Amino acid sequence: MTSPDDLEVLGVVEAALLKRLPESQIEPSLVRIAALLDALGSPELSYPTVHIGGTNGKTSTARMVDSLFTELDYRTGRFTSPHLESMLERISIKGEPISPEGFIASYNDIALYLDLIDSRQPHPISFFEAVTALAFVAFAEFPVDLGIIEVGMGGQWDATNVVSSAVSVIMPIGLDHTEYLGGTLEEIAQTKSGIIKPESHVVLAAQEPEVARILMEKIIEKSAIPYREGVEFSLLRRDIAVGGQMISIQGIYSQYTDIYLPLYGAHQASNAAVALATAEAFVGMALDEEVVRNAFANVKSPGRLEVLHRDPTVIVDAAHNPHGARALANTLQTEFDFESIFCVLAILGDKDVIGVLKELEPVVDRLVVSQSNSPRAFEVEKLYAEAIKIFGADRVYKEANLINAITYASEQVTLLNQVSEGVSAVVITGSVVTAGEARTKLKKIGRAEE
Repeated sequence: MTSPDDLEVLGVVEAALLKRLPESQIEPSLVRIAALLDALGSPELSYPTVHIGGTNGKTSTARMVDSLFTELDYRTGRFTSPHLESMLERISIKGEPISPEGFIASYNDIALYLDLIDSRQPHPISFFEAVTALAFVAFAEFPVDLGIIEVGMGGQWDATNVVSSAVSVIMPIGLDHTEYLGGTLEEIAQTKSGIIKPESHVVLAAQEPEVARILMEKIIEKSAIPYREGVEFSLLRRDIAVGGQMISIQGIYSQYTDIYLPLYGAHQASNAAVALATAEAFVGMALDEEVVRNAFANVKSPGRLEVLHRDPTVIVDAAHNPHGARALANTLQTEFDFESIFCVLAILGDKDVIGVLKELEPVVDRLVVSQSNSPRAFEVEKLYAEAIKIFGADRVYKEANLINAITYASEQVTLLNQVSEGVSAVVITGSVVTAGEARTKLKKIGRAEE
């Protein structure tokens, strides 16, 4: 059981990690993380890994892969980023966030080595590099049978790209982090293809043609084995169901029908097809159909089209780029029957703000612009000015404080629901930070469903 002393020490550890270069500012290189892990005895090579890259859908797919292997009785370790509410979420062991005690112990294992590598490099170990090493050590100490590792940013020089993955997964690639990855899909695809290892298995989600060409060139160069959505595997069918959807998947080795997925959106159905193909590619055979059904029925993806409250309905989604906003908008339009939607939007300043606003405009009736507590947050006044250009002044309201913005939107929707036969809803989106902040605050005021 976690003691107050453990929580105090955890706070000190987190503060020490957060003093390092933030994950939004990087010095693209594998030199530091490679030196650190070499000093630690290469823990990342002590278990097989599945490596998941791409632009959108990585975390949800990692959770699905985790659930499949858990149902197959593997001891799994999952590393994802960023976190919603707690840093502990980034490192999952057997489907649960690492304990404070485990996090502290793993940090103590690497702390002296962090200082050692810092003293030998022109740039010190970053926050993301340190947490990545911490996760690898935690998985080795547990130990896990399989590491499920999500790429942080890019691929080729991402800190996670020191693993020797048995299966590499590349989710749909879109424009994001252009200041580091390049301004075209081709440039971004080239960087993200860097996770493909020689003679490995590579699972590809559906891609734009120019992206698919670059990825296939890399696969051929590395003598890897491709499994492409729409070719070697595919989503056969999906039907909207209460609380999610029913799907059927043609896998690499078998067909799987009548699978209940408790998540909303066509994009999550595609993520499920990719996750299933990933598990099949790793084990090299068809999976038991009941194992597959049980695994997907147990999947959760917090902060991804998550219904946090009913009466009024409050949905939170971590969409942070146009691709994610498009998926959110499509799902709201096709899988919910809301009379009107009040959207609370708080986005980060280094994102495609205009692109996100344009994707949301057709489905959002009133937009409440706000600001998260992130130092990277796009200022509410600037967001308000940009939103008016696209939505018009009569559809936009501003409230700098996020909890006040959520409260305002909820009150307006409650009033609408009282005088209308239809049902209106609140949707909170813009970033993972926004989604996490909303979840935390709604819990505090007793509005989040457990």
